[in-house]
Amino acid sequence: MKRVLITGAAGFLGSHLCDRFIREGFHVIGMDNLITGSLKNIEHLYKLKEFEFYHHDVSKFVHVPGKLDYILHFASPASPIDYLKIPIQTLKVGSLGTHNLLGLAKSKKACILVASTSEVYGDPLVHPQNEDYWGHVNPVGPRGVYDEAKRFQEAITMAYHTYHNLETRIVRIFNTYGPRMRLNDGRVLPAFIGQALRGEDLTIFGDGSQTRSFCYVDDLIEGIYRLLMSDYTNPMNIGNPDEISIKDFAEEIIRLTGTTQKIIYKELPTDDPKQRQPDITRAKKILGWEPKIKRSEGLKITYEYFKNLSPEELYNTAHRSFEKKEQF
Repeated sequence: MKRVLITGAAGFLGSHLCDRFIREGFHVIGMDNLITGSLKNIEHLYKLKEFEFYHHDVSKFVHVPGKLDYILHFASPASPIDYLKIPIQTLKVGSLGTHNLLGLAKSKKACILVASTSEVYGDPLVHPQNEDYWGHVNPVGPRGVYDEAKRFQEAITMAYHTYHNLETRIVRIFNTYGPRMRLNDGRVLPAFIGQALRGEDLTIFGDGSQTRSFCYVDDLIEGIYRLLMSDYTNPMNIGNPDEISIKDFAEEIIRLTGTTQKIIYKELPTDDPKQRQPDITRAKKILGWEPKIKRSEGLKITYEYFKNLSPEELYNTAHRSFEKKEQF
């Protein structure tokens, strides 16, 4: 049985990756420090002999006994609310954490896939964004802690690949949604649905003309799995190119949820991207991958998930770990 280490295993994407690799017949080792992740996302795996969990911060030395065939590095705050509240931890997991895991992959002779993001493109001057675009990023702006952590992560991964001949993969993830997202993590889709469920007005930052492209989580996981199993080492976009304006998306959520609340507008945050659409030509050609699930279908599934949350989850907007005022 092949063994895979998945960091950020209790998070949104990490937990879905654990499910996928269990189904593929792997022994899965999950690792998470639970700053933004939740054990609720993986509690259904506890009873399985093919799964084990380590409560650990990958910014510190990482030891996993036994062989490892693959490492998937998904440990990182990923929403604005998270990385603006814990900026230093965000930088450390992208730099120190990635360095630790690359070293582990080297010692275990394992293939490592690191989760990068469309945020490496910043507020792009090229549309749609393809992998050859270097980006338009403000390194000292409020979003720089996340954007530059991911850009460094890509750079050190490529350095290990070039200098140590390490087998590496880099996935650039675009906006993804689905069950197990945190309702109040600041990203646009759960923010809109959460406001609708609580009977609040839907908040748009800016005039709503900025665009996003939403990929359902099952499609994303399939793309990541195919990338890992390929021999492609340069960064690859995985996302859904079906672009929509934030204003149109808010109206779509209003129709889906049946809310009678109105849309209100607030000032656009600093360096917020005006456009976001992946060019997935490379994924289609090399992986034979493209998204299959339409947004209307994925939104229905996601909305049903959020409707079944407890009142505490629906109204709790502060993540418990941030209340500890831990020193990073």
